[in-house]
Amino acid sequence: MRAAAGYIGPLEPFVHPALLYRDEEEYLAGVVPFVRAALKAGEPVAVAVPGENLRLLREALGDSAADVRLLDMREAGRNPGRIIPGVLRAFADAQAPGIRVRIVGEPIWAGRSPTEYPACLQHEALINAAFQGRDVTILCPYDVQRLDPRVVADAYATHPVVVDAGSGREWHSDGYAPEHVVARCNEPFPPAPDVPPFTFVEELLGEARHLAVAEAARFGLGRAGRDDLALVTAELTTNSVLYGGGSGTLRVWAEDGHVVCEVRDKGHLADPLAGRRPAPRERPGGRGLLLVNLVADLVRVHTGPDGTTVRCWFGL
Repeated sequence: MRAAAGYIGPLEPFVHPALLYRDEEEYLAGVVPFVRAALKAGEPVAVAVPGENLRLLREALGDSAADVRLLDMREAGRNPGRIIPGVLRAFADAQAPGIRVRIVGEPIWAGRSPTEYPACLQHEALINAAFQGRDVTILCPYDVQRLDPRVVADAYATHPVVVDAGSGREWHSDGYAPEHVVARCNEPFPPAPDVPPFTFVEELLGEARHLAVAEAARFGLGRAGRDDLALVTAELTTNSVLYGGGSGTLRVWAEDGHVVCEVRDKGHLADPLAGRRPAPRERPGGRGLLLVNLVADLVRVHTGPDGTTVRCWFGL
């Protein structure tokens, strides 16, 4: 199958194909040759896919699985905002320079909620900017039998190359437009419930954190979740004070089995990759939104000229 060979040819150092599959047989036919080709070439390879597909691949690879970095994407990527820094960059950056890295990443699967999906779509679009110019190939499988057709259509917008696992055919995507996808995902959120906002300034940062934790406890969030919520609240409210006009508002509520924390301020995020880059070791700051992405179960951001809203979900 040509899917193992490199996807149309040396377009750019970074290659980002979508692999369309319909069943387990096509999944293995599309992914296993890709992994084996990397191992044969001496290229580091990681596989981050949902657990059920991870089990299929581990069995199909046999003893070779020991040479592959295997991750369950349901855990490692439950918040799509953490996949670039915590999965993809974490693996690619750890490799020796000058060697192509291959990764199989499956962040979108049947069962992702309508609330999660825009964050997944945004992630797929931002991969292209995050790895531009790097010798990395990231193969993204899409289950065309179980996913909504609109999700499959979006794959054409976020991937420059599309591969059909059944036939082995591959082609350039005429609909490739990641910048449009990023803009589309930056839409205002549905209105928050009728929860009175807490307005904070620097002197009230501690009070804001305590309020968020107390509300989360009232809704039934466990101790570990409350600790994570306290960290997220501290980071977001501090960012508002430092970069968002000196103040902001905090709301906490429960919905669909989650505690939701929302922070609004008058700042503007000009960088779509903010919070998705590993923190530079030589610079102590700049970790706020990254920590939020690494800790929360889901993070979504809307930013515009009038301000920025960050919503974070924590599973009950």
